[in-house]
Amino acid sequence: MATGTRQAPAVEAWRLVHELTGPARGWFLDTLRERDLSPPQWLALRRLSCGEPTPMGELAATLHCDNSNVTGIVDRLERRGLVERRAAEHDRRVKHLVITQDGRALHAEIAAALDAGPNPLAALPREEQRVLRDLLRRAVAAQRAADED
Repeated sequence: MATGTRQAPAVEAWRLVHELTGPARGWFLDTLRERDLSPPQWLALRRLSCGEPTPMGELAATLHCDNSNVTGIVDRLERRGLVERRAAEHDRRVKHLVITQDGRALHAEIAAALDAGPNPLAALPREEQRVLRDLLRRAVAAQRAADED
């Protein structure tokens, strides 16, 4: 809510976050494209990187898509040797997904590239980076708490 011509600090902060991160979307997509991955494939790989066998239905829920979409995503990852389907011990009809060693290596490579940049915040002095980080941590914690309610 704006007062006069000035915006509320939270509104302006949100707009500035978008202004900072908007151009990074193209860079993010290029980072994935260079490694022949689509965003849904990256999200699947990231989810599976925890190392726990994950049922296909659970991955579909995580990706907010239906099972048929997850099948196509997993098919492409499996053809590249990045994930494997395994029958669940309790029910062979249920397929669990497990990330392979190659999948772990690709995940680590992409995660490192995404963490490294582009990062306009790196131009700020370290102390200001810490203050901003701490404020963002608090905002994320507040969001998580609200999501749990």
